[in-house]
Amino acid sequence: MKERAYQYILTHATPGDPDSILDAFDVWCSKVEFISNIGPKKGKILDRLLMEQSPLTVLELGTHCGYSTVRIARALPLGARLYSVEMDQRNAAIAEKIIRLAGFDDDMVELIVNPSDEVIPRLRSDYGLERLDFVFMDHWKKSYCPDLQMLEGSGLLGKGSMIVADNVLFPGAPKFLRHIRKSGLYEWKIHRATLEYSKGIRDGMAELVYQGIK
Repeated sequence: MKERAYQYILTHATPGDPDSILDAFDVWCSKVEFISNIGPKKGKILDRLLMEQSPLTVLELGTHCGYSTVRIARALPLGARLYSVEMDQRNAAIAEKIIRLAGFDDDMVELIVNPSDEVIPRLRSDYGLERLDFVFMDHWKKSYCPDLQMLEGSGLLGKGSMIVADNVLFPGAPKFLRHIRKSGLYEWKIHRATLEYSKGIRDGMAELVYQGIK
């Protein structure tokens, strides 16, 4: 299914033009078959947050086919770097092709094919990261809470680091929401929206700004 989507994008998008790749993705997902990605409506919220934050070091958990990866990368300032983590080898293989088709090289987007709970503890030692300015979560909802706690423990979140998590209402991430409410580490809000490429299913995206230990 994802291979077919890639073939469609290859024939309908302009290489090196991220916007045309996202447009082709949106047409495929709304007209042909549903592939879970952030989609254009919630994507615009993500675009705005990235423009406001202008982050230099970004972590994406859940590359999927590379839609949100391309969406994030096109909004980043010069010299920024995006680390995108995907545990599924087949997804990663297609995402890699789409990310490179969009014109982003290894220096700008590094794809890490491993489970997030193995990658997060090694970001400092293996990838030389000192601080994450922006984190986008769109992987397994059950992983949101443990991964967030792992990020808190890693020392990579600084005051003002932003975390955006998709699908927190549907399918939902109740433990994650409970944690951010109780921890006192974040200023946070939920952007309500419908599920990508659907009319009726209510969903939301969480926006967290790390305040540090009170």
